[in-house]
Amino acid sequence: MKKLQLLLSLLLFCSFVSAQEKNIYHKGWVDFNKNGKMDVFEDPSQTIDKRIDDLLSQMTVEEKTCQLATLYGYKRVLKEEMPTPSWKNEVWKDGIANIDEELNNLTSKTDDAPTQYSFPYSKHASAINTIQKWFVEETRMGIPVDFTNEGIHGLNHDRATSLPAPIAIGSTWDKELVRHAGQTVGKEAKALGYTNVYAPILDVARDQRWGRVVETYGENPFLIAELGKQMTLGIQEEGVASTLKHFAVYSMPKGGRDGAARTDPHVAPREMYQLYLYPFRRVIQEAHPLGVMSSYNDWNGEPITGSYYFLTELLRQKFGFNGYVVSDSEAVEYLYSKHHVAGDIKEAVRQAFEAGLNVRTNFSMPQTYIMPLRQLYKEGKINIKTLDSRVGDVLRVKFKLGLFDDPYVKDPKAADKIVHSEASSAMGLQMNREAMVLLKNQGNLLPLNKANIKNILVTGPLATEKNYATSRYGPSHNPVTNVLDGIKNYVGTGATVTYTKGCNIVDATWPESEIIETPLTAQEQAGIDSAVTAAKNADVVIAVVGEDVERAGESLSRTGLNLPGRQLKLIQALQATGKPVVMVMINGQPLTVNWENKYVPAILEAWFPGPESGKVIAETLFGDNNPGGKLSITFPKTTGQLEFNFPFKPGSQAGQGGANSWGKTSVNGALYPFGYGLSYTTFAYDNLQVSPEKENQQGDITVTVDVTNTGQRKGDDVVQLYLKQEISSVTVYEYDLRGFERINLNPGEKKTVKFTLHPDDLAILDKNMNWTVEPGKFMVMIGQSSEDLKLKKEFEIMK
Repeated sequence: MKKLQLLLSLLLFCSFVSAQEKNIYHKGWVDFNKNGKMDVFEDPSQTIDKRIDDLLSQMTVEEKTCQLATLYGYKRVLKEEMPTPSWKNEVWKDGIANIDEELNNLTSKTDDAPTQYSFPYSKHASAINTIQKWFVEETRMGIPVDFTNEGIHGLNHDRATSLPAPIAIGSTWDKELVRHAGQTVGKEAKALGYTNVYAPILDVARDQRWGRVVETYGENPFLIAELGKQMTLGIQEEGVASTLKHFAVYSMPKGGRDGAARTDPHVAPREMYQLYLYPFRRVIQEAHPLGVMSSYNDWNGEPITGSYYFLTELLRQKFGFNGYVVSDSEAVEYLYSKHHVAGDIKEAVRQAFEAGLNVRTNFSMPQTYIMPLRQLYKEGKINIKTLDSRVGDVLRVKFKLGLFDDPYVKDPKAADKIVHSEASSAMGLQMNREAMVLLKNQGNLLPLNKANIKNILVTGPLATEKNYATSRYGPSHNPVTNVLDGIKNYVGTGATVTYTKGCNIVDATWPESEIIETPLTAQEQAGIDSAVTAAKNADVVIAVVGEDVERAGESLSRTGLNLPGRQLKLIQALQATGKPVVMVMINGQPLTVNWENKYVPAILEAWFPGPESGKVIAETLFGDNNPGGKLSITFPKTTGQLEFNFPFKPGSQAGQGGANSWGKTSVNGALYPFGYGLSYTTFAYDNLQVSPEKENQQGDITVTVDVTNTGQRKGDDVVQLYLKQEISSVTVYEYDLRGFERINLNPGEKKTVKFTLHPDDLAILDKNMNWTVEPGKFMVMIGQSSEDLKLKKEFEIMK
């Protein structure tokens, strides 16, 4: 009898749950607040503003404050992979703004997060649906969660499609391909259940020592804005939010220092607008991202995350941003722990909230922000109008993402076909190919002729390394083909490939050995000797050198930029054999490879490539891939030149020649300038046309140029347009990039490349700090790098 009663009770319970679910989910709408009627906020036919107002009117202060904090995912803060009864006792019983990196199986030195739910992809989509269902059905208002995730070089998820590092993406100069990459990231995010991707990074990397150069598109604001716009559009075209980072002036810490530093950027106001804010303004106004991440540095003594000027006046009132601002991790806490503009966490919370921050993120429980916020409200230190405004911004994004119309992944099984498909793999492979930059090719040593080479020595500490293909902010657990295996696979049985490491990436006392050199140990000498012995029997030596993830990245800024450790000594010993040496660089920032550039005949810059690195590098060395990438950041000759970038003010990077100069005390000029990159073919430019030659301040200028492949191989060229304003009311940059197109040409083929210069491209900040197109003469310059300018033509802007 007891068993029967238990069975009946279970059936009644299941029937109740089933009825409840049927009551919530109706045709065309969801009864989120479970009151049995369609409220305005639940009605898809209503405007978003009306839906927000209705929802806010029904929410308690507890529910509102929960929409202003991040819950970090499993293993970072969440202890359970799936909802448990204990969640009813947690602060998120009243909802949460977003859950970050949930069940993504992150691989990281600091916070690995293995989980059973990341793969197969359909299992993850179903798991996200289960978690979303808990918030919809088990919280009073049922407000869906925004599932956020990183995605700067492919989605930060187990076995998602991987891209090369952002600095390599920047070197492609390929707007169409970057748009395609954004679509891939957005499509995979959507299929897996993520609704918001933290990408792209729009930081302008002007100090080559900074460890996070590898995570940026480069040093030039126009290039970053153009590529960042395409990445943002691509992501959001798939119905997923793009969150820009890091706003603002984050990438120029004093001395390039990182880690505990990251404050005190020495950037003048005009420079801040023209360089560091320019990509954010352009991308916000032209691509309309739904998210912005506030950085944890200060500027001019004012921490960004506590700054009304940055988060409200600039971002919303001037740039027109209407999404929500999420803090970088610990940015709020830094207001009192690092910047000391607040005496305690409560005051830090108040400052960030009043400044315009919507959602606080940190690797701690969300109540460490939510509870002080509630206390501040009870004490009358924050008002309901501001609270509703902050929450309204978060809700607006959730409405725009369609979470209040369909909060779940519609077809979880489809993820298995969508994520890391053959098409997306092909796109990633193409991006790796296009990112290759040929820095030197003396005597046309490259491409190597497979038919004439029987013995190949592959050496160097990066030849068998793989860790550069996986980072904290991108996909994990993808199989990686290292350079040695890539070359072996490529040549097959046609040649003998010998490998010897030669040396480690760094020596025992590095980085001190950069300033106090120590003698080679017996083991180090033996390693170099082994490489030299092998080189004597080789037809060509391929030396793979540079940095790994322990030498470039977040909190890994450097004080020198030479090849680390004993790598130069290895290169010098190999070069002394008289055998042809090809140097392949795998690195995250420009390196001062002066000796190498002078004496090594061929140098290929591969940056931090993706998992297909070995395949792509082999294809490039042997000519199946003609390198067409261009540097998106200047390579200085020495750190003593820093700052040394493009663009620059007139004379600011001059040498010691000229009327008022007489010394010979400095090394001058770039090792490799911005926009530089060689090819296995040659290109000719002619017939530059500028129309009209006179125009008013609101008009567009059309520029066309003919480009011909004058060599013997099919190849890509990046046609670069630079603009010089001849006379201006304030000092402007000597000239700057204002257009670029990557084109593919067969031998003998000619294409006409067209550029349109808009008023914004001609505008400068005048004496009153207003963007203005000033009348006067402008010079259009077309070239293959910032220093290799082929054609020039003048036009005039009339009053």
